[in-house]
Amino acid sequence: MKDIEDKSIDLVLTDPPYPDYHTEKYKYQKGMINPLNNLTCKQLIFWSAKEPFPLNHTAIHIWDKKCGVGSMYERIFERNGGLNFRVYNYYLINSTVAASYAKDVFTGHPSQKPKQLIKELILQNSNIGDTILDCFSGSGTTAIACLELNRNFICIEKDPKYYELSVKRVNDYKSQVPMEFQKAI
Repeated sequence: MKDIEDKSIDLVLTDPPYPDYHTEKYKYQKGMINPLNNLTCKQLIFWSAKEPFPLNHTAIHIWDKKCGVGSMYERIFERNGGLNFRVYNYYLINSTVAASYAKDVFTGHPSQKPKQLIKELILQNSNIGDTILDCFSGSGTTAIACLELNRNFICIEKDPKYYELSVKRVNDYKSQVPMEFQKAI
């Protein structure tokens, strides 16, 4: 992250580990999102509904998971952006059945975000050809959404299992799209 130039990113859209969710597994560390302070672009950062957000922000959006169990919503903190809040209603993707119902795929990642939600956030906050940074990319949903919406992306994932899954998803997507439509990929 330290080598990414501030003006090279148009939007940060990321879902870091939360301080109250799988902390051992995802190795949550206090201050792990502080490097985002070095980027002045608009940022949308998913965060737990139960823990304080550690960075300054301009708005708080809500993702209503439309479910009756567990955490029913998550917050999306907007930094360097607008003041108005929005509510996004998308089903939680936590199984192949849920994914099928939402016309998505279930990757097995325990905190997978719905691709349609990610696409809506990208459409509302960026333009064709912009570069989107996801510094906690998990199974690569942001990368796939960017490919579908003709955005460039930089995705960072430290877990080898999910990194490999992301690369496979991107390669599978590229192999299914005709060459004439891959100019921005």
